[in-house]
Amino acid sequence: MLFLLFELDGDRYALEVAGIAEVLALAPTKSIPGAPAWVAGMFERHGEPVPVIDVSQLALGRPARPLRSTRLVLVHYSGQAAQPGAQDERGEAPRLLGLIVERATQTRRIERAQFLHSGIATPHARWLGPVANDAIGLVQWVEVQEMLSDEVKALLFPQAADAQPQAHS
Repeated sequence: MLFLLFELDGDRYALEVAGIAEVLALAPTKSIPGAPAWVAGMFERHGEPVPVIDVSQLALGRPARPLRSTRLVLVHYSGQAAQPGAQDERGEAPRLLGLIVERATQTRRIERAQFLHSGIATPHARWLGPVANDAIGLVQWVEVQEMLSDEVKALLFPQAADAQPQAHS
């Protein structure tokens, strides 16, 4: 499998390339009042609004640094473990979600079997997946479909939330 590698304060993380729609230079975003601090905002791509997550803010509590290697990675997001291009249970195609990541300059092939459970429970960071050891050290798989809570999904993708049946008390 091919991965785009990025860093968070020297630790390496991997995004599966099959789930990436596009990698862009860092672009300005419009803020979303009331959103969590790690929601960097949104921008428009091909006439569609795209919400953007600052992965450094989410993971480390600080905004991503505007380095030359900081990128805006557009990923296919459905909120469930699905293959890019697949449809969700309502027949909708995945939406785009922007991820701001630092030091996104390399790709690496890593076999799925090389990734092992880290042995550490991360209930508040479900998106941190298994780890693999390569010639440089450990790299952790980022499971994009696990990044957003139901509350944040409803904020960033209100049309999808409106389509879901509401429970009545």
